[in-house]
Amino acid sequence: MRSGERIARIVEERDASPAEREIREINSGIYAFAVEGLFDAVRAIAAENDQREYYLPDLVAIFRHRGRNVETLTMESANEVLGINSRLELAEVSRVVRQTKNAELMAAGVTIEDPATTYIDRGVHVGADTVIHPGVSLEGETVVGDACEIHSGVRIVSSRLGDRVTINNHCVIQYATIATEAIIGPFAHLRKDANVRERARVGNFVELKNTVLGPGSKSMHLAYLGDARIGEKVNVGAGTITCNYDGVRKSQTIIEDGAFIGSDTQIVAPVTIGRGAYVGSGTTIREDVPPGALAVSAGKQRNIEGWVEKKKETVKG
Repeated sequence: MRSGERIARIVEERDASPAEREIREINSGIYAFAVEGLFDAVRAIAAENDQREYYLPDLVAIFRHRGRNVETLTMESANEVLGINSRLELAEVSRVVRQTKNAELMAAGVTIEDPATTYIDRGVHVGADTVIHPGVSLEGETVVGDACEIHSGVRIVSSRLGDRVTINNHCVIQYATIATEAIIGPFAHLRKDANVRERARVGNFVELKNTVLGPGSKSMHLAYLGDARIGEKVNVGAGTITCNYDGVRKSQTIIEDGAFIGSDTQIVAPVTIGRGAYVGSGTTIREDVPPGALAVSAGKQRNIEGWVEKKKETVKG
């Protein structure tokens, strides 16, 4: 309650008079004290209340009685001082903080299609004209450039996206860097130190870890690229795996500019595939491939005529 315009004391609701309960100003429970004289005042607190407890807010009346200066700060929104005493209240306060962040971004030119399902941490920066679809989580110190598009179900953690990047549905991106005009996903996984360069493409069910995918290069389907340095305009076929771990150490794969990696290729690191080289489908690479060479490891195909009918006869017999 106040005396004139200045605060006189703080009263617990159960100890308040009917007139005091009509007051619409409440105590948030946040205090800032000058240390001088504080502990002496604390010793003067008495348990003179209905619950026989010692109330820290009694310091207001004690300070006023001793002629000490007491000031208050009134918040414009009660959301600034919401208390948290249960998981339900924690969820409610989290929602308020989240929607405040979303409102700030939308005011700055970001399109958020469904703020209720968009989770963006306070430390995240999103550039103007970016579009964020429902069900997106942007976490940690993530930075998203201008005019990006992030589709539904995407989770991005402490990563950096350049301008005009597209992240398709249901990708997980953690501690990665994605350069201007790159396209990721759907269903891609970029792990720590993945670095996707300008206009590169990472497609369905492709995983990158500690790998550079060079400008204009692409890996569109069902691949694992770990501990690799991939140059410019490289095509990595479906089912390609960099075999980077031998049970003791991680080794690096180098694929130079313009190389073509056929589908279902296993690349056993450490190895280098030279500039402009081709690797045939189904090949296992265990040695360096010179620039401009074709590498194959599969034997010649052999067809056995009539094998199916003979097999059926064997089963009948």
